[in-house]
Amino acid sequence: MTRRVLHAGAACCCVAGALASAAQPAFARDTRPVRPLGSSKPLGTARLSDERTITRLAHAVTRAPVLLRPIPGARRVARLRHLTEDGPLATYLALESLVDANGRTWVRIRVPGRPNGRTGWVRHEALGPLFSVTTRLRVNRRLMRAVLYRDGRRIWSSRIGVGAPATPTPAGRFWIRSRLRALGGGSVYGPWAFGTAAYSRLSDWPGGGVVGIHGTNAPWLIPGRPSHGCIRVPNAKIVVLARLMPVGTPVLIL
Repeated sequence: MTRRVLHAGAACCCVAGALASAAQPAFARDTRPVRPLGSSKPLGTARLSDERTITRLAHAVTRAPVLLRPIPGARRVARLRHLTEDGPLATYLALESLVDANGRTWVRIRVPGRPNGRTGWVRHEALGPLFSVTTRLRVNRRLMRAVLYRDGRRIWSSRIGVGAPATPTPAGRFWIRSRLRALGGGSVYGPWAFGTAAYSRLSDWPGGGVVGIHGTNAPWLIPGRPSHGCIRVPNAKIVVLARLMPVGTPVLIL
């Protein structure tokens, strides 16, 4: 397929607290205040994102290991990548920072890839400058509806199609990693597609089965469960979403 990549790309599986555990850990709710937007102070021990009104992200500047704990030599969870499956810069969601007893600054990030839902720690210097978004997307598979918020206010919503029972859209916390225009010529996937940090059951798909949010050439199947894990949106709605939702937007799939 021919892809025109506008920002941090990812191949789409379309058609169809302090010490973190590596796979879907059960954290107590973090009630700490989030580092204020615009703060120029050096990173300390702080919460960086609430994934509701403030979310911070960064690109990788080295291929450093992502560790289970913020301790040199801890078990490796993954390794940072400069590029996504489609080639452009990879973006990592930053949850919190920590300064250890030796003065080293660490950042806990969300990690894309199987199993879904992993987090891990990297040294601060392995990441580029933090940037922020104030949007979030909430996807309800039971109601088959997606809602986009900015600064906590609803600014967009749509009925959607989700994964079939045999190939469900995975639940969890993810983020938008790519924005693709006219993926595959713009017919099957509509005028816009977004690559997320979620991965479907279909690991043999190009790019490893990244779950996408995209338009459709079969609008009569929305709302419904027609896909292999991707989230389908009517074309008129995806055009509006492309104007409102930046790369880095956190995605909560219920």
